[in-house]
Amino acid sequence: MIQVGLVDDQLLVREGIARLIELSQRATVCWQQENGEQALQQLDKSPVDILVCDIRMPSMDGITLTKRLRARGSAQPILMLTTFDDHQLFLDALAAGANGFLLKDVSLEKLIEAIETVAQGGFVAEPRLVSQVSTGIEDAPPVSTDLLSPKEREVLRLVAGGLSNREIADVIHLAEGTVKNHVSQILAKLNCRDRTQAVLYAIHWKLI
Repeated sequence: MIQVGLVDDQLLVREGIARLIELSQRATVCWQQENGEQALQQLDKSPVDILVCDIRMPSMDGITLTKRLRARGSAQPILMLTTFDDHQLFLDALAAGANGFLLKDVSLEKLIEAIETVAQGGFVAEPRLVSQVSTGIEDAPPVSTDLLSPKEREVLRLVAGGLSNREIADVIHLAEGTVKNHVSQILAKLNCRDRTQAVLYAIHWKLI
């Protein structure tokens, strides 16, 4: 059973999501908090497999929470819930190192599948959000999964998790310079200007 920490400042929304998760019998909500600051304190006492977190919250929002965790060196899986008009916040959360993004009108089955995927180290994103911020991707030639080597896809997955080159090097036991070269090769192969755009391409073309 996947253990979930749920973070949302709206009580009714939070309790509704908690009930849906419990109904699945594939995950359980271990605790609920209303902002990122409370969630950080709760995590220290009660670790969970995944955080399901709103982006917009008072005191400490989901993006700041993600940044704080990544600054600690934590690879805590984080699934963000957002609304359709939050596309800039989606990009900010992506750059901060969140591992998944869903709209709040998601179905129960899609929510549980996303929780399972992210908890196991995968990455998910609502296609409508990706298309909204990925101008030009649909017009670009399709990218084959063979374009990137297995090692480059592994590095790209860790980039999507918000890890720095040094942190990636520690995870996959390579020199930091080697990781930097891999990232440069990924950007060149995908014709991307930066890491965030590369992650968006990877999501769109299902490279990670």
